[in-house]
Amino acid sequence: MEAFWRIYFVETGTGWAMIGAMMAVMFGGVGSAFGIRIAGGQAAGALSEKPEIFGKLLILMALPGTQGFYAFIIAVFIASKTGLLAGKPVVTPLQGIGLLFVGICAGIVEWRSAIYQGEASAAAISMTARRPDQSGRAILIPALVETYAVIALLAAILFITWIMGIQAAAPVVVPALTQ
Repeated sequence: MEAFWRIYFVETGTGWAMIGAMMAVMFGGVGSAFGIRIAGGQAAGALSEKPEIFGKLLILMALPGTQGFYAFIIAVFIASKTGLLAGKPVVTPLQGIGLLFVGICAGIVEWRSAIYQGEASAAAISMTARRPDQSGRAILIPALVETYAVIALLAAILFITWIMGIQAAAPVVVPALTQ
């Protein structure tokens, strides 16, 4: 176990980068599942009374799922930029920790925005059930929440690119502790 820790977390940042990628996927996936459950529950009620509006509600039910895809893109981007996909990782410990924080922060935004988008989609589903002719306007309600999920994706891509573009600086010399 000591060798594993040393290789993946001390000598390289590969472990930190992998955890960051998976945290993004975890948060984005859980949030999307929760958001779809919220929207799907509302849609089930509306469809029980008006099954003919299924086509109009399908997009509204699916919208909270996009954050899971964005989080997956973040994870693939981390794996690609670090060389994990090629099987030749080149990550310093500091870069790995930076990628860990990018994955966690972007993942949290994807998680929360998926839940909020599920709630906004539920409101849009309710509006569409009452006024099917307003379905085009109703989609704008959850689409506004989507904006912030996209911003988190773009910010993550920019930060991953920036972090992986940093060249390893000269080693820091830590003075010996004196008694």
